[in-house]
Amino acid sequence: MTHLRHVVLPLRILLAIVLAALVIAQIWAVPALVPDLAEPTLERSFMRWAMLAVSALGLACIQIVIVCTWKLLTMVTHDRIFSASALRWVNAIVWAIAVGWVMLLGTLVCAYYFIIDEVSDDPVLPALLLLLLLVGAVLGLLMVIMRALLRQATNLRSDMEAVI
Repeated sequence: MTHLRHVVLPLRILLAIVLAALVIAQIWAVPALVPDLAEPTLERSFMRWAMLAVSALGLACIQIVIVCTWKLLTMVTHDRIFSASALRWVNAIVWAIAVGWVMLLGTLVCAYYFIIDEVSDDPVLPALLLLLLLVGAVLGLLMVIMRALLRQATNLRSDMEAVI
């Protein structure tokens, strides 16, 4: 496991930087980027708050994945990754990705039916949302496979320890 320590430290540094950037984005950048909609009607005000909430919750899902990854890295360095407690952290990652994916799907549907038709015929926003949706699906399915592999490796390790 000593060779992994050379990889874990830089990864932790990068995770800390990304987490700090996401917190800053959640506090300052997202509220500044969500547009002030003209004609402050009740519907438009609701749309602004919904956009803020979905953005903040989406960033929170990414933050949960980062924290869970940090905990799994700790387990790797202590040679406890093949345990039942590691599966809880992987399950949390899978659930965070699933929640983020569902919110992104809802955003795509709302953007397509409510925002795009009113504002613009520009296909960039739906294409970007669709691309993010596909990437999220790939990541989610990959994590499900990784969880199954971790479960198999955990069972094999317990069987080996029982034999020895």
